Amino acid sequence: MARPALPQTEVLVTAPCWQAEPGAEAVIHRAIAAAADIADADTGDAELAVMLTDDGGIRTLNGNWRGIDKPTNVLSFPALQPAGEAPDDMPRMLGDIAIAYETTRREADEEQKPFDHHLSHLAVHGFLHLVGYDHENDDDAEAMEALEREILAQLGIPDPYAGSGNG
Repeated sequence: MARPALPQTEVLVTAPCWQAEPGAEAVIHRAIAAAADIADADTGDAELAVMLTDDGGIRTLNGNWRGIDKPTNVLSFPALQPAGEAPDDMPRMLGDIAIAYETTRREADEEQKPFDHHLSHLAVHGFLHLVGYDHENDDDAEAMEALEREILAQLGIPDPYAGSGNG
């Protein structure tokens, strides 16, 4: 059986602190590819952008879009789909993901996880939000976390929820 087509992923580095992780862009591409391959979502003709920012940048986004004046690790912004027929040559936008360096680094260090494992998890988590998953209730959270575990296991990354009290 042929593998599904993967979404086009653009990684934008908007904060100089990401220079400390020169492999971050490759980690993001690998994580998104695995998520698109395993998640039951039609993403072959789609595009998404991942912005690698800092705590200040994500704090601004979090305040403007969610009314929460503090940084977080990852935010997802699913794209509104146009009404009616889109032109055949126009890619379908899945949306945008923003990941903050300092918060991601601090969480990885506190949880004693390799940075690239935690970054992969955040990219997968953000991608799943773009394709319709959420964790607004316990059943949805369990389903999303189970899918995250499956995708990360495919990447050789241990269960991110083990020992955290979640899942």
